[in-house]
Amino acid sequence: MSKPILVIKFGSAAITKANGELNQLVMVEIARQVAQLYSEYHLVIVSSGAVAAGKQYIRNYAGEIAQRKAAAAIGNLLLLNKYAQFFAPYEIPVAQSLCERGHFANRDQFLQMKETFQELWDNGIIPIVNENDVVSSRELKFSDNDELATLIAVGFGADTLMLCTSVGGLLDNTGKVIPRVSQVNDVFKYVRTDKSSVGLGGMTSKLTFAKLAMRMGIRTIIFGMNESDGILRALREETGTVFVSQENVLSARNRWLGSGSLVAGRILIDAGAALALQNRKSLLAVGITEVEGDFEAGEAVEIVDEEGTSVAVAKAKESSTSIAQNLKTQNFEVANANDIVLL
Repeated sequence: MSKPILVIKFGSAAITKANGELNQLVMVEIARQVAQLYSEYHLVIVSSGAVAAGKQYIRNYAGEIAQRKAAAAIGNLLLLNKYAQFFAPYEIPVAQSLCERGHFANRDQFLQMKETFQELWDNGIIPIVNENDVVSSRELKFSDNDELATLIAVGFGADTLMLCTSVGGLLDNTGKVIPRVSQVNDVFKYVRTDKSSVGLGGMTSKLTFAKLAMRMGIRTIIFGMNESDGILRALREETGTVFVSQENVLSARNRWLGSGSLVAGRILIDAGAALALQNRKSLLAVGITEVEGDFEAGEAVEIVDEEGTSVAVAKAKESSTSIAQNLKTQNFEVANANDIVLL
């Protein structure tokens, strides 16, 4: 049988010091612990840190877009060289994979990426993944590497997703780590709005993507590297916060649609249509109150209920123009039930 897939994400705050230098002690620990999991899992390491590591080489660095891209171009090389150096004692080769949001939006490109990762695993190589900041546009960027890691985990059908944080897990009001979460909506109240000085994401981001991963049947663990064997113990659920996966019966295609596709527009629906979707019915034009955006048949759209909540992602059967012209038409199918993924 194929090995289970384990995706582990490390943010900039985890692997860099305050001055931007790579924290080699942490990276040595990552390599040591991951090496112990090497024979059990197909591993993916999603690692931030390129911009933080490279910005010291950019004169008068102020965080402007061009400066960030230049810093990433330098930092990616520094980052991968260190990972290669620290995995070398375990005779584990690593490869670099720089991803863009469009690689997940286009299913053909996504499948090609999936095949490439499988080839790396077949040859005993661990892919080290980061966003391709050098060319990514602001409109098509990942919100942060928590999203990138989650899309890889969902799209590849990972068993477990691990997100590293400086605080070691989700903390309650007393500052203690909450060991287990079954309903993410119940714990957003514990989130603080602060984030690290070098990272983009925070706990809100991690909870948001943990919720998506759980819904797609993936156990998610928020953990820290500030204690002995942080990765190994968190995987054994001895430390950190475990988000319990829900039963998932979606096809690989619909997992991709529900997580990786870029939506081209929005469809607002009434309460009756929302109920029909929950009962796994197709979306008909009579239940639509408004169409936003300009999209063609076959493109992905977001479906929003009367409260403004995103309830589904769907592959549109008709263009936005055709839908708008047929809002009162009976039995005019806008999206088939097989092409709708509930959120």
